[in-house]
Amino acid sequence: MALRCVLAVLAIAGITLADTETVTKLKVEVVSTPEGCTEKSKNGDMLTMHYTGTLDDGHKFDSSFDRDQPFTFQLGVGQVIKGWDEGLVDMCVGEKRKLTIPSSLGYGERGAGNVIPPHATLHFEVELINIGDSPPTTNVFKEIDADADNMLSREEVSIDLAFQAMDTDGDRELSREEVSDYLKKQMVPPDGGEISEDVKQMLESHDKLVEEIFQHEDKDKNGFISHEEFSGPKHDEL
Repeated sequence: MALRCVLAVLAIAGITLADTETVTKLKVEVVSTPEGCTEKSKNGDMLTMHYTGTLDDGHKFDSSFDRDQPFTFQLGVGQVIKGWDEGLVDMCVGEKRKLTIPSSLGYGERGAGNVIPPHATLHFEVELINIGDSPPTTNVFKEIDADADNMLSREEVSIDLAFQAMDTDGDRELSREEVSDYLKKQMVPPDGGEISEDVKQMLESHDKLVEEIFQHEDKDKNGFISHEEFSGPKHDEL
């Protein structure tokens, strides 16, 4: 039923399934540039961006504007999709662009979570807010202090330690692979001892458990669980 509805919408919009993969190269459209641009972005710079991302059908899958929180990353080192690394070079502070990114420079055949389907062409409206030379200093206390009361509870520290244990690549986001690996390590005895029947049942439903975690924790549905989204285990064993 859902598939029929999707096909009907595509037909009304004049789009066929064959049309969804027509974009094969990155398209960069400069919407506006400020006067007196003295510095342009280059690989290695720390860029702070505002952006809105949509699919071919116009569905918005993410927006920093909605969160009122711009996104900061290092350009050209693989912290973002290739379409961004290639499409945000030589950009002035205050400049606005539209990027049309083929799936080969986006999330490819895997997609991202339940939000971006496989082989999806991505459309971004971006605005460069700032260019920096180095990553911004992280206020660790502020990140751990989830309720912003200027005090760290046992639960807040426990949650942060759990997040760090899962975040093996240190990018402050949890992928499905990281969550999956962490759960398996918690279930299987480190000394190679015998696995209980309860643990065996949990391992059998492991993939389902990972998906349930992402359904609950991945608030913006971008396929990753950020430090802000992570509610973590509510216990003190970690």
